Amino acid sequence: MQQQQRLSTILERLASEGSVAVTEISAELGVSAATVRRDLQLLETQRLLGRTHGGAVSNRVVYELPLRYKTIQHAAEKKRIAAEAASRVRDGWAIGLTGGTTTTEVARALADRSDLTIVTNALNIAAEIAIRPNLKLVITGGVARPQSYELVGPIAEASLAGLNLDIVFLSVDGISSRNGLTTHHELEAGTDRALIERASAVTVVADRSKIGRSAFARICSLQDVDELITDAAVDPEEAAALREQGLAITLV
Repeated sequence: MQQQQRLSTILERLASEGSVAVTEISAELGVSAATVRRDLQLLETQRLLGRTHGGAVSNRVVYELPLRYKTIQHAAEKKRIAAEAASRVRDGWAIGLTGGTTTTEVARALADRSDLTIVTNALNIAAEIAIRPNLKLVITGGVARPQSYELVGPIAEASLAGLNLDIVFLSVDGISSRNGLTTHHELEAGTDRALIERASAVTVVADRSKIGRSAFARICSLQDVDELITDAAVDPEEAAALREQGLAITLV
């Protein structure tokens, strides 16, 4: 297994469980304990975890993975979610896309379409769309967040003020019946709200790992969202709790 895959696995485990043990990761990945310890040391130098005796811990409520480590887990589910989301789009529409691995898949699912306008604050999505002559691309201004490759803050929000969007596809770090839509950073939350306010319809695209969880900054309530598209392996109790709040959910 390549190092990038090992690092992603370690960080995903921290995200879901809050801690990892060298022996467990070594057995799961089929590599030596020494290799796992070197991986943990590398991630510690990047301030992505805290080392403990025999493993590592995360001290965050919901662990924020840098985007470069988010491309491995739930990849098939994200592609299915993106394909379903793309089926909502009609010719001539203006579409908003926030940053995130699932919204990136939505952008890829729309890449061969024509007569669409893509509005995004995500630098990586913009880089993929910019080379498509069949699509019109609008990029917000703003301050770049290295964790998510997003442009956020007052400049980003001001650049959206005069636009009207047919639909926004929103990635989140958490969505729950209690706290609504949440993300790790307050400026990112504000920019997401600005996109939502400019849209006629709002669809959340999120795999099961985000359902029932809450991150630091609230984006909006469930009542501000029209639909959630997620994968069929979502916890049924969590899905039921969201439906009780009036949120339409599509499972793929």
